[in-house]
Amino acid sequence: MSPVNSPVKAPIKAKRAPGAPRRMRPVDYERARLALMQQDPRLGAIIEQVGKCRLKVRRDGDLFSALCETITSQQLSTRVADVIYGRFCALCAPATHPTPEAVLALEVAQLRAAGLSGPKAAYVRALAERVSHGDLSLEALDVLPDDEVIEVLSSIKGIGRWSAQMILIFRLHRPDVWPIGDLGIVRGLERLHNLRKTPTPARLEKLGDVWRPYRSVAAWYLWAGAAL
Repeated sequence: MSPVNSPVKAPIKAKRAPGAPRRMRPVDYERARLALMQQDPRLGAIIEQVGKCRLKVRRDGDLFSALCETITSQQLSTRVADVIYGRFCALCAPATHPTPEAVLALEVAQLRAAGLSGPKAAYVRALAERVSHGDLSLEALDVLPDDEVIEVLSSIKGIGRWSAQMILIFRLHRPDVWPIGDLGIVRGLERLHNLRKTPTPARLEKLGDVWRPYRSVAAWYLWAGAAL
């Protein structure tokens, strides 16, 4: 059979690991919103004011670019981070967002000139090398349980547990992530429960139990409620 007439083989997809949640869809976010309002009247009052959950699928870049943006933005104000990441993206043209190939084609000096610190420039290049060489499969993260995703992402220089949890919530759309290391979540719980002292990590974990299996959505409402 000639190559022209040969059937095209579909790419082999990684199998979803046991316990790995599927991505939340718009209908799932609505189901979560209604469930949370029934489970907890106090959070329900915030949900009533905020309205529908606006956690939507982002189409501006893939997981690699999301990790690059996360590394670039750390310890910076939103405005400054946006400016520096915009310069970083411009260096990767004609691609609209960083790709492993584009990053590896850049000199460290170019990344530094765009505003990345020395360590951040080294981190994004190390990430690009791992993905390019096949040492790190970002596509496989979609089928792994949350704890394994955190373990894999935390092995990337410049990415810690909090950053991995944000990727799980905002990019992989996992339903039950509970980022107790986030200051916004801590302050939100203090306001919700009228707490005078900052809760211990164990108490923070326990306070989130009532919102299982939708703690990611509950976290989003705590963040959104801060603006009320």
